Amino acid sequence: MIFYLHITIFLVVCLLMMLFFSLGFQGKKAKEKNSPFECGFDPFSLSRVPFSLKFFFVGIVFLIFDVEIVVILPFPLVMMTKNLMFVFSFTFINFLIVLGLLYEFKYSMLDRLK
Repeated sequence: MIFYLHITIFLVVCLLMMLFFSLGFQGKKAKEKNSPFECGFDPFSLSRVPFSLKFFFVGIVFLIFDVEIVVILPFPLVMMTKNLMFVFSFTFINFLIVLGLLYEFKYSMLDRLK
């Protein structure tokens, strides 16, 4: 019975949130409200600075190899169980990661001098 109470409270809260968000939404905003405020003066430069994709690629490569470390660390414990399925899955995942590394080298995504 308490389960239904939790579900009911959750649904009521969701409906209230949808109601508040729909009432508070403003369609078009004025140009002045979207522009940055600099003491009443017009801004000297754009507030949105272009972002270099090199930093994005370096971050993605870091995440990929971070996941690889998470996969490699428990491997000695898995080898103690002598389960062949775990060994094949470990080999397959590392093979995919090495293919990704070769792809990045081929398209020179890792060159920092360009």
